[in-house]
Amino acid sequence: MLVSLLKSDPRMRFEGRTVYIRLPQTTDWEQWSQLRECSRDFLMAWEPVWPTDDLTKAAYGRRLRRYSQSIRQGSLYPFFIFTKKDHQLIGGITFTNVRRGTVQGCSVGYWVGEPYARKGYMSDTMQAAITFAFDILGLHRVEAACLPENKPSRRLLLKTGFAEEGYAREYLKICGAWRDHVRFGILATDSRPGSRL
Repeated sequence: MLVSLLKSDPRMRFEGRTVYIRLPQTTDWEQWSQLRECSRDFLMAWEPVWPTDDLTKAAYGRRLRRYSQSIRQGSLYPFFIFTKKDHQLIGGITFTNVRRGTVQGCSVGYWVGEPYARKGYMSDTMQAAITFAFDILGLHRVEAACLPENKPSRRLLLKTGFAEEGYAREYLKICGAWRDHVRFGILATDSRPGSRL
């Protein structure tokens, strides 16, 4: 499963200044479910509707199996974010829709639990993640999108080197409704503030 993938490929773990980012493991379920539950109201405004059993151990196991299959196919790379100081799970970042061939790109999505929001962790994570996408996955372009009113996310993307590229109408279904998003992109050839791996 994911643990064996992690052990067989040490590149599937990377670090920022204050965080380390690795593949999810079975033993993360309790921390993950508690953080998602205590951050439910904070996160639901920005995410698709959660399945009713989303935080259960069984649903988490199914999630890990889907992740494992997608990683093997090279189409998705999901990561959890932990603090270096006390090894607390604080959020997640996922590379989705990984395309090869003439595109060489992906989309990135992320979340952070409410107790850890706006403390610099996600900026640190995003800088390390961009380096991972370009230097380890060998991609040329990373895309992201956020709701127009999500000012913290827009600031995060601009701060970490993304360029705003316009609006996408009804781009993602958030809270049960199709919502317009602002799209962002960064290229391997762009300057990357604080790039490191």
